[in-house]
Amino acid sequence: MTELIRASTVLPADREPFKLLTSDGLNLVAEIARPLKPIKSSSGTLVMLHPLPTAGGMMDSHIFRKAAARLPELADLNILRFNSRGTESEAGRSDGNFENGDGEIHDVQSAIDYAATNLGAENLWIVGWSFGTDLALRHARDPRVKGLILLSPPLRTSNLSDLQWWANDGRPVIALVPEFDDYLKPKEAVTAFAPLTQIEIIPVEGAKHLWVGEPYVYRVLNEITKIVNPAKVPLPTEY
Repeated sequence: MTELIRASTVLPADREPFKLLTSDGLNLVAEIARPLKPIKSSSGTLVMLHPLPTAGGMMDSHIFRKAAARLPELADLNILRFNSRGTESEAGRSDGNFENGDGEIHDVQSAIDYAATNLGAENLWIVGWSFGTDLALRHARDPRVKGLILLSPPLRTSNLSDLQWWANDGRPVIALVPEFDDYLKPKEAVTAFAPLTQIEIIPVEGAKHLWVGEPYVYRVLNEITKIVNPAKVPLPTEY
């Protein structure tokens, strides 16, 4: 008998807490959630870059926690979450201190290295949310990354040269922009991201910056899956 997938639903997966060691010597609290069934290395691996830690963002921020709870089973995706330097969640506190997106370059690279080397990820995507979108635009340029998925991008610390870098690079960049975002609404996003010529901006009607509400969680997870492993959409709403 199936049940409706709710905010608290946690589906089967192989979940392993571990520590990411950065090139500047910090240990970051992390977790990898893998499908229980064997999957192709091309099915997809997501490295999740969380919202602003000084405003409560962390690896357990609800969209990322629900991605780890659902997508290994429903979408055959590996989900790698971690607390950036100085960030704390129920899983623990990472070494170091918040560096406003500068020193975090080492955190992003260590997560990409782990996904590519330890997981053998061939279809590796970066999913940034708010502060995490700036980390993605500034620091996720590793050639092993297939593309970027940006949730509620504020363009807080990214600058014109970052957008131009991705435009010249040509890899896909997709932004999900809430209708009622606190920082950058869809029309404003079109203008702000104009230098990043290949970006696809997906406006999400009724949504807010934090994607509160199960319909918006479903929309985000379904859009991510459509990009990374399209054979698995639409995601089921029952399990």
